[in-house]
Amino acid sequence: MTPDTLITPDKIVLDGKTFIPAEQVPIPEWPCVVSERPQPTLTVKDDDLFLVTDTIGNISSCSLEDGNPSMGLFCADTRFLSRLELQINGRSPVLLSSTADKGFALSVLCTNPKIDNHLKADTIGIRRELVLNGALFEEIEVSNYSTSSITFELSLSFDADFVDLFEVRGHNRKQRGKLLRLVEPKQLAKIVDGVALLETHREESLILAYQGLDGAVMESRIQFQHQQPDYFQGYTAVWQLELASHETKKLGYRLQKLTNNQPSSGVNAATTLAQAKASELMEEQNWVQQITRISSDKSLFNRVIERAEGDMYLLRQSFGKQKTVSAGVPWFSTLFGRDSIITASQTLMLNPQIAKETLMLLATYQGKKEDNWREEEPGKILHELRMGELARCQEIPHTPYYGTVDATPLWLMLYADYYAWTNDQETLEALWQNAIAAMDWIDINLQETGYLSYARKSKGGLVNQGWKDSGDCIVNRKGELAQGSISLCEVQAYVYAAKIKLAEIAKMKKRLDLAERWQDEARNLRVRFNKDFWIEDQDFCALALDGEGNQVDSITSNPGHCLSLGIFTPEKAYSVAERLGAPDMFNGWGIRTLSSLSPAYNPMGYHIGSVWPHDNSLIAMGLRSLGLIDQALELFQGLFNMTSQQSYQRPPELFCGYELNGDNTPVQYPVACTPQAWATGSIFQLLQMMVNLVPDAQNNCLRIIDPALPESINRLSLHNLRVGATILDLEFERVGSTTACRVAKKRGNLRVVIEA
Repeated sequence: MTPDTLITPDKIVLDGKTFIPAEQVPIPEWPCVVSERPQPTLTVKDDDLFLVTDTIGNISSCSLEDGNPSMGLFCADTRFLSRLELQINGRSPVLLSSTADKGFALSVLCTNPKIDNHLKADTIGIRRELVLNGALFEEIEVSNYSTSSITFELSLSFDADFVDLFEVRGHNRKQRGKLLRLVEPKQLAKIVDGVALLETHREESLILAYQGLDGAVMESRIQFQHQQPDYFQGYTAVWQLELASHETKKLGYRLQKLTNNQPSSGVNAATTLAQAKASELMEEQNWVQQITRISSDKSLFNRVIERAEGDMYLLRQSFGKQKTVSAGVPWFSTLFGRDSIITASQTLMLNPQIAKETLMLLATYQGKKEDNWREEEPGKILHELRMGELARCQEIPHTPYYGTVDATPLWLMLYADYYAWTNDQETLEALWQNAIAAMDWIDINLQETGYLSYARKSKGGLVNQGWKDSGDCIVNRKGELAQGSISLCEVQAYVYAAKIKLAEIAKMKKRLDLAERWQDEARNLRVRFNKDFWIEDQDFCALALDGEGNQVDSITSNPGHCLSLGIFTPEKAYSVAERLGAPDMFNGWGIRTLSSLSPAYNPMGYHIGSVWPHDNSLIAMGLRSLGLIDQALELFQGLFNMTSQQSYQRPPELFCGYELNGDNTPVQYPVACTPQAWATGSIFQLLQMMVNLVPDAQNNCLRIIDPALPESINRLSLHNLRVGATILDLEFERVGSTTACRVAKKRGNLRVVIEA
């Protein structure tokens, strides 16, 4: 707060502006238009800001009440805009077309309905463009396509409830802060009988405001551009337009978000929409120049790749001076441990810089003390960071929250894999003590049972703390929930892989004591794991061990994560791989999270029968590591077919587990995030599975082992691929049942070994 700030129960003076509690100043409301059916949505994102609207570009307060709670403009886990509704003479426009193809912008073309005898239908053309770049910009072009002049009223209704994203998701609060109204000091005396004559100087702006329970004052400042409104009714701006035949007029505004009079976004806001677009396009072009550019001989496949490349750019998000990939829009647009790490691992072939940023940022937040509320422990990698009012008021423990069992071994795996791709000695050295602390956390938690397990400590935390973290997913073959401390099978494989990989780095650093210890511990873990987790009568691996050490013996996708990590004996690995391909697991597009034969199976269940692209891409890597190339390519083809049928050819976070049957389409999961980081990352992991690059940048070598393109692709090119200090172009071509590879271009002295 600045020195000129005054806060009392009755008023707030901030930067020369005076606010009073909204209940003291009722204002007229402009009615919302009730939709006749649920509206699909469009999503755009820029760094730490995202917007979800209906396909007309509106956020109707009626829609929020009728089942579209995710709509709004969000920043820092706060909804800064809960209503944005364009109307013509009090009616909703008629949609002609709309797209959010650019990712940071959406475009809408609509027209007018028949309005009594005043306006014929389809007389007015309305073109809306909304752009994000540190702020929200909108320009509206209104054209008269009739042969005579027309007059009509165009209105834009705004509102902001400033709710925390967790409230949007259903979190109930006992009390909230208070909405505020901006008034001039001289107006305070004019409030008579609870009615305020809001004669504020609002010729060019509207200000919506709220004071949280923590005292923070949040504002949405709306400045109008091009043509000022003729009048305001509450928070509705109204233009009385007269257009000659074929005349066009332009309206617009810029919405800034502030917290305690400072920008809420970490991105510097442009001044105009044109500047915002130019800034976004320039930044995206810089991103494209840094990444591996991938193309094939098939246009549909190329569209999937281009969309994934664009989405990885969109999902990058600033956290202070650092940046990494946020997990997904709308629910998970923040820093995660597990999600960010897996995404960074999936995209090492695309751009290893993502991994570096992720490792460094998560190391910054690495646990330093014992804190049961946040489930923090020394050396532990966080689960989730939140910045909204609930976190600031300690109503949720996400400041950050550490309730994840797998992020720490996954961080160690990424640490080693990033080095293999880059030979980045500086980062390796800078993070070595973080790696030691992470391994120490694992070892301390292995002491009780020999396995890395979780049990919730925080009343505000998650019951389940693996990647399947919903409350109903850890079930045995009878469909019964597991009890007590849970040791997940894939987490033990992560620990095994982390110890093997870190042992190699320890050898390089002349820490033979650590290398030998970690190798011995990994070998011991492998022996015990193959005995304790193996379900003899199912010839399959248990999902987990419960608090009593009993097998949680349902058939799930989790053991598929273990296949590429070397923890299984060979015969057990092949048995798991074969079982995952059975009809109760593989639905034609992908492998289900839970067997359809389980009593707990639900094709619409979040983790108990749905299909997740990232889960499947990890399994595909496992199949490839076992030499089961045809099965891995079948998994790719199913996921590609699913993705090609999605809006914008973008893989969703998950989809329902209903089986492919004839010409039916994949069934959408109603509230899946899209774009979503590790779903997008799965596209690149599946490509890595095909071309099978094995980097060893420390020894200046890249091995390409038995590359294999699916029958749907004949040629694949990788341009600007970075391994160590070398940049190279690779060309793959399928001839019959074999795939040939050649180095088309190379800048650097990397040794490339192609093994067919």
